[in-house]
Amino acid sequence: MLITGITTDAAWSGAALAPWLVGIPLLSAAVLLLAGRRSDRWGHWLGVLAPLASLVIGVVLLFSMLSVPGGSRTATVSLGRWIDAGTFHLDAGFRIDPLSLTFVLLVTFVGTLIHVYSVAYMEHDADRRRFFAYMNLFVAAMLLLVTASSYLLLFVGWEGVGLASYLLIGFWNHNPVYAAAAKKAFVANRIGDVGLIVAMGLLFSHVGALDFATVDAAVPHLSTGAVTAIGLMLLLAACGKSAQFPLQSWLGDAMAGPTPVSALIHAATMVTAGVYLVVRSNAIFTAAPDARLVVTIVGAISLLFGAIVGCAKDDIKKALAASTMSQIGYMMLAAGLGPVGYAFAIMHLVTHGFFKAGLFLGAGSVMHGMDDQTDMRGFGGLGRTMKITYFTVMAGWLAILGMFPLSGFWSKDPIIEAAFVPQDGQTWRAWVFGLVALLGAGITSFYMSRLFFMTFEGKRRWTTKTDGTPQHPHEAPALMTVPMVILAIGSVGLGAFLAVGDRFTRWLEPVTGPRGDGQAVLPGWLLITLSLVLVIGAAAYAWTRYAVAEVPATPPVGTLVTRAARKDLYQDVVNDAALVVPGRMLTRSLVFGDRAVVDGAVSGIAKSTVKVGDLARKVQTGHVRSYAATMTLGVVVLAVVVLLLGS
Repeated sequence: MLITGITTDAAWSGAALAPWLVGIPLLSAAVLLLAGRRSDRWGHWLGVLAPLASLVIGVVLLFSMLSVPGGSRTATVSLGRWIDAGTFHLDAGFRIDPLSLTFVLLVTFVGTLIHVYSVAYMEHDADRRRFFAYMNLFVAAMLLLVTASSYLLLFVGWEGVGLASYLLIGFWNHNPVYAAAAKKAFVANRIGDVGLIVAMGLLFSHVGALDFATVDAAVPHLSTGAVTAIGLMLLLAACGKSAQFPLQSWLGDAMAGPTPVSALIHAATMVTAGVYLVVRSNAIFTAAPDARLVVTIVGAISLLFGAIVGCAKDDIKKALAASTMSQIGYMMLAAGLGPVGYAFAIMHLVTHGFFKAGLFLGAGSVMHGMDDQTDMRGFGGLGRTMKITYFTVMAGWLAILGMFPLSGFWSKDPIIEAAFVPQDGQTWRAWVFGLVALLGAGITSFYMSRLFFMTFEGKRRWTTKTDGTPQHPHEAPALMTVPMVILAIGSVGLGAFLAVGDRFTRWLEPVTGPRGDGQAVLPGWLLITLSLVLVIGAAAYAWTRYAVAEVPATPPVGTLVTRAARKDLYQDVVNDAALVVPGRMLTRSLVFGDRAVVDGAVSGIAKSTVKVGDLARKVQTGHVRSYAATMTLGVVVLAVVVLLLGS
């Protein structure tokens, strides 16, 4: 990997290591895929070492950045000229700043823990080496996405993440349901990708450049309409990748992949890419208040959508997937608030990466001890037999509830308070979005408490395995529990570390600018009190229903909302009616038109030629008398014509 130049406002030597963040996991993936079965014995350990090496480089970059007193915290490392066409010039480069470095550390740290966990989780899978190759490919693509210095190179990582997620979700593609889930995720993401492509086209036409530095400098000189259009297209891309309304239908089905995949995709990597794109494009969204309003609306809808769906899911992984949609909704809502919420969106993204990864790995530990069963109605009382899993999942549960003093309290409550700050002088918006954020906190407490109590508390409802033999729940091995413990520690203490003294907000200021000021329509202490009362009340209600009361083995009929939530609020039905059926009809119409018009015209000409040939062939009899008679007839006709014309 040849580095042809480094452009930086601050001379920190460690910046030159940036390309190896992507290069090492990419090289590891290539080795594992090309070596084949020969690497089965050691391939999984190479897969673990790759993100660990990138983590070490990320830490070196962090200390190198902090070692420059009073200097710029942005460095661009160029690998050389990528595109040189006329007046358009673009380098393949890496941008290292507080935002990208935050994602680098999150992806590599959580990713390394998930890789270690996967060594034991996938121990009996014959294709474990290939699994780690895909995981490394995913990490490399995600790191490229967050460190790219331009939208075009970001798009390469964006598509790489989509490809790797397709391979991982459909890893067990011998099961048609799993293969269909992978295809669904791939197609949904491609719809969102159209938005990013169009946004890049608009940027090229209005700015003539695609690198972040040039675009950010040019935004103040663009028309409001152009900036709004670009912002909306970027939002479409973010909705596809982050499973936000209306492109969220793929998320639940993506649970078909192995549980470590769910932790990687839904905690610290893929679904956070949309939030990264919005915050990275903060210059565009700050200049386009209408686009920001749409971002906030999308976040608010997704927040409630995921929370409602999560209340009705009995599959532990699908309940966590719905939770991810809801929590990403919080982040999108915060990002839509502009300077008031950019830093809070990323802070909640970081803490969410820890407690949601811990929850997914905890779910995998439960599945490991319960013969891969996922139905929570068949669990109950597991806290008495799986102590480590119980306490680590408890840490994640309390963190996502926002209980003081765990991480979620320090990252989610500031979003709720920011939502109550009037935007553009419109107080009604503060009340609407603020109440939605508060309501979401209460519903989150209910469905996550429901998950925890149905799994770990109450009476034991497990009796037999799927093959009919007696069920004996057991704790997972150390390679699985140690990562869970580390993530639980982060779920408890990371939020306070980032929040004290506005440490994280000040860290992101070089990218997001100073945090916007604003007075919420309700006092901060009152909002915190209301949030805690809602959370504790909803958790207590869940306790009475799922820990104290008997949990039926089969789900009751439920209300209309419950039945709709079990079917994901009919999102697949809507997609079929709005996209699939019209698309199928359009395709059939095009096929009919192709056959009837295009192919028909070609076939018609061919058939006409054949018929003319048949008629001509009948005249050619091979008899001299017939030819003589034809010639005589022709002479007579010509003579008659000449006589008529002469007269």
